[in-house]
Amino acid sequence: MSIMGAAVSGMTADTNWISSISQNVANANTTGYKNAETNFSTLVAQASDNSDNMMGVQASVRSLIALQGSVVGASTTTDLAVQGAGYFIVSNSAGQLYLTRNGSFVPDASGNLVNSAGYYLMGFNESTGGSDAAANSLTGLEQVNVTSSGETASPTTSASITANLPASASVVNAADLPSQNNANSTYTDKTTLVTYDNLGGAHTIDIYYSMTGTDTWEIDAFDDSTAAAGGGFPYSSGPLATGTLTFNPTNGTLTGGSPFSFTVPGGQTVSVDLSTNTQLASAFAVSSASANGNAPGTLTSVSIGTDGTLSFQFSNGSTRPAYDIPLATVPSPDNMTLANGDAYEANYESGPMRVGVAGTAGFGVIQSSSLEDSTVDLATELTDMIQAQSAYEANSKVFQTAANLLDVLNGLKA
Repeated sequence: MSIMGAAVSGMTADTNWISSISQNVANANTTGYKNAETNFSTLVAQASDNSDNMMGVQASVRSLIALQGSVVGASTTTDLAVQGAGYFIVSNSAGQLYLTRNGSFVPDASGNLVNSAGYYLMGFNESTGGSDAAANSLTGLEQVNVTSSGETASPTTSASITANLPASASVVNAADLPSQNNANSTYTDKTTLVTYDNLGGAHTIDIYYSMTGTDTWEIDAFDDSTAAAGGGFPYSSGPLATGTLTFNPTNGTLTGGSPFSFTVPGGQTVSVDLSTNTQLASAFAVSSASANGNAPGTLTSVSIGTDGTLSFQFSNGSTRPAYDIPLATVPSPDNMTLANGDAYEANYESGPMRVGVAGTAGFGVIQSSSLEDSTVDLATELTDMIQAQSAYEANSKVFQTAANLLDVLNGLKA
């Protein structure tokens, strides 16, 4: 009977082996799938030093969740792969949280990113603090949504101008400076800067430079829309701001007057960096001028950085961070509890979940427009299948032999 019992346990173990092989082969093309491995161990009826109590074998199946699959390119920006340690945090329709490496995310009808298994990608909303979350807390996670309601605009709050002011310029009379805003007002040089108000409306700001003395200049900002007919002075309203620039007489670098600030009509106070302005013996020249802020624009696309920052890109050329996509890991990934759809749950054996930012210590990087292949190697699985089948047949032969022995015993006559 012990022979039959050992043979039956062998056939059961081989059946489990073939079952795991079947599972692996079926998921050879499943994104993020981790192949299962079958391990065998002996069975004994009772520990003894002087008798044979071997009762066969038992099989245990373990998914190799920590394995890294090959990362291949994909055509969709929201297809994501993790290169290195870490798992995406996802939720089902009931709000239960899981971990997964299946990053085949696409927007659903509501714009929420959902993968091929029906799990929603979770992230931290930048508007509510972004990734400033505790390493052991999932508080603040929400479904990542890649739609934007209506248009968006941002006001100008900072700017910079790099220009050279001619050291040989003539001094402008105090009574005729732009700050006096009269018909006789004159200036040394002028440039303009486009800025945006709170609603995204564009405002052209006239910037005047006027030499007032040795190494000293007046700078004035006017709203171009209030200029006199044909442009220029007098403006219907005074300067938005007036400042004084001073330069080092030795090397012509700016020594005072930066930043220069003014308020955009209907907008914010703009701080203009003039620190790179110079006063040299050459003509007036503006080498660079820039200002932040944008006119109204609609969402055109999204981009996802290696650190998990998902940004919205708008038709006006602006980019705004929208979500931080975190990664999570556990001390023993292979011991996590399996769920449908390549998803896992942390448990006592796997250890507690730790949440972090992609690319930081202990976490891999997120690759956009990429997917992680299944770790199944079909050649290995088919080879194992032949071995499992042969082992099953051998155990069945052993069982048949034991049955034949029983038949002989049953046929003995006293």
